[in-house]
Amino acid sequence: MTAGPATGILPADAEAIAAAADVLAGGGLVAFPTETVYGLGADATNGEAVARLYAAKGRPAFNPLIAHVPDLAAARALARFDAAAGTLAQAFWPGPLTLVLPKAKGCAVADLATAGLDTVAIRVPDHPVAQALLRAFGRPVAAPSANRSGHVSPTTAQHVHDDLAGRIDLILDGGPTAVGLESTIVACVGEPRLLRPGGTPRGDIERVLGRPLADPPGQHAGEGPLAPGMLASHYAPKAALRLDATAVYPGEVLLAFGPRPLAGAKATLNLSARGDLVEAAANLFSHLRALDTAGATIAVMPVPHEGLGEAINDRLARAAAPR
Repeated sequence: MTAGPATGILPADAEAIAAAADVLAGGGLVAFPTETVYGLGADATNGEAVARLYAAKGRPAFNPLIAHVPDLAAARALARFDAAAGTLAQAFWPGPLTLVLPKAKGCAVADLATAGLDTVAIRVPDHPVAQALLRAFGRPVAAPSANRSGHVSPTTAQHVHDDLAGRIDLILDGGPTAVGLESTIVACVGEPRLLRPGGTPRGDIERVLGRPLADPPGQHAGEGPLAPGMLASHYAPKAALRLDATAVYPGEVLLAFGPRPLAGAKATLNLSARGDLVEAAANLFSHLRALDTAGATIAVMPVPHEGLGEAINDRLARAAAPR
């Protein structure tokens, strides 16, 4: 890896995308935009490149990575699709849905990227820069969120630079991300099961399947997560979070939701003044990051649990978990 203090941010034009593909081919690390958040990409077939990715993020080595591919045909080269998985892929790809599937015979994804599991997590992103990079590179790209492990996920190129400058090779700047939440993760290994709420609401998935998703399995002490984002203290800012706040305590800053933010905070950012969960999802990580600089407890107003609110509340609960 050639990263240094001058980790560059390049506008994501054709020349920069070609350069990024060359960096990936050389085992380097490239941050790039998807419709969810910025991803930190490495050649998913190169164990050394994946190891560099873990090192750059400080990511626990037992946490699997998502392999990004440009289309369903590329995904079928890596994994076995049952009827439910095929239905979900046809309905939601490209888009913010990751499928955890049994590895295909000869799956090229490095064992380190799958954390030694016999399954692989795969996504087809819905972003022109991500699509162009995947097609230029020609191999699957392992790409967790482009931030230090446990920190707030990045929704702009500058967020990536703030966290990873000097630790990665290149940042492609494609502007702010649209969804602002990581992908929903569904395991299709037997009964379809929700592993992580995210940018594709549970209700939409269940309507396509025609039946409810099972909930995540209970995890035993010492057992690694089955999918990214399942660590208890994940998505954590430095500041403490106080959830479901109905009043602001002295010295706190406020993460508000809706048209009536609480009074008395020394700083306030509103996820959505009009109570729009899509807008709230897009603002979640950037607002947490901005409030985290205040060095105060972040009081968080209640957010509804329906639709994308399920994923927002999941992220907030992980950010507030003891660590």
